[in-house]
Amino acid sequence: MFQLETPLLELIARGAFLFILFMVLFRLLPRRTGGELAPMDLVFLLLITEAASHSLGDYSSVADGTVQIVTMLALNYLTNQLSFHFRWFEQLIEHRPLQIIRDGQTIPRALRKELLTPEELMGHLRLNGVDDISQVRSAHVESDGRLSVVTTDSGGGGEGDASGSAAA
Repeated sequence: MFQLETPLLELIARGAFLFILFMVLFRLLPRRTGGELAPMDLVFLLLITEAASHSLGDYSSVADGTVQIVTMLALNYLTNQLSFHFRWFEQLIEHRPLQIIRDGQTIPRALRKELLTPEELMGHLRLNGVDDISQVRSAHVESDGRLSVVTTDSGGGGEGDASGSAAA
């Protein structure tokens, strides 16, 4: 029960491969996947989790599972450290903020890139206390998928946050 049943390097390699695979996949997906969970997104996440659990292997040994968990935690810590110390690495794994409204006008190309419909955008603006797009000086989809809004009457310093909701 507490002895490794699978070679240590194989366990580490499986965990590392899946960690890197998911980092790449989530970098390629629009930000809304990380910023909000619609029912379809939740199903997608659950299916990925189920597939990943089978990829990690069906272990009856606590030690095998512990190696997998420690591998993923270590890679997550390493990723955070590299992102903090090296700007190029942060830019590699994080989305840049994307401006979707400038001076009360939407930027259609940016909305398409983030797969954000005008109705969804207006919903996010209302969550930020804005009911008219002409009141918006600037709005950005942040790297975590949330929408930040600067209104024309905020003097440039006010940003709203759609409490975890996102665009993209």
